[in-house]
Amino acid sequence: MPTNKQRREAAQRHLQRQLERRAELAKKRRRNLGLLLTALAVVVVVGVALLVTGVFSGDDDTDDQAADPSTPAPTEPAARTTNPDGTVTCEYLPDETGNPNLTDVGTPPTPEATPTEGTATLRMATNEGDLTLTLDRATAPCAAASFVYLAQQDFYDGSTCHRLVTQEAFGLLQCGDPTGTGSGGPTYKYAEEVTPETTYPRGTIAMAKTAAPGTTGSQFFLTFTDVTLPPEYTVVGTIDEAGLAILDRVAEGGIQGAEGPGDGTPNTTVTIDDMAVV
Repeated sequence: MPTNKQRREAAQRHLQRQLERRAELAKKRRRNLGLLLTALAVVVVVGVALLVTGVFSGDDDTDDQAADPSTPAPTEPAARTTNPDGTVTCEYLPDETGNPNLTDVGTPPTPEATPTEGTATLRMATNEGDLTLTLDRATAPCAAASFVYLAQQDFYDGSTCHRLVTQEAFGLLQCGDPTGTGSGGPTYKYAEEVTPETTYPRGTIAMAKTAAPGTTGSQFFLTFTDVTLPPEYTVVGTIDEAGLAILDRVAEGGIQGAEGPGDGTPNTTVTIDDMAVV
C-alpha cells in the first residue's frame, strides 16, 4: 500500500504531465494562429496591390509586358532637372508600346524651360457642371505643363470619365482618356513628380500611371474622399468646392452593376465638353 509521500509524488508527476501537455497544445495553437495571420496578411497585400494597379493603370499597354532577355527594356523618362534660372527641364519621351489607343498631338513646347512658379487655372466644363482645376507649377511643373498643353490641343474635349471608385475611404473619378477605355493617352510619357510625403486628400487632382515608373500621360483622377495610396502618383493640383459637389453627386449615383460601393463605370455619365485654360 503506497504511503502518503508516494501518493503526493505520484500526484505531482501527474500534474507535471498535464502542465506539459497543456503547454504543448498552447504552443501548437500559437503556431497555427501565426500561420493563419500570415496567410491573411498575404491576401490583404495582394488585394491592395490589385486595387491600386486596377484603379490607376491609365495610359497602359494593351498587353502585359513579360521579362524577355531578347527584348530591350522600355526607355524610362528622366526626372526633371533644375536650371540656373529656376526653370526645369522636363523629358517627354515617345510611348513606344504600340498601344493603338494613343492619340498623337505632339509634345509640350520648350520642355527645357518649364516654369516652376505660380498656378494655372483650367475650367473643366462637363455635362454635369463646371469644375475649376488649379494646377500647381511649383509642386509638379512637368505635369502642369503637360496638362495645360493637352487642354490647349483640345485633347480632353468630348472624352468621358471612364471610372468611378466608391470604396470606403477611397473615392475618386478617373478621366483623361479620349477613347474611354482606360488605356488611352498621348503618344508621349514622362516621369512622376513625387516625394515620400505625397498624399491624396479630398479635392486632389493626381495623374494616373501604369505599375511601371515613368508612365504618366494624360489620365488623371479627382478625389472626393481622402485616399490612401503609396506616393507614386503625381499630385498636380486641387479642385474647387463647386467641383467637389459635382463629384459627390456623381458618387451618389453609383456604379453600373453594383448595388453598393465598388469600382467601375459610373451610372452618371460625365463628359468633358471643354477643358480650357482661363
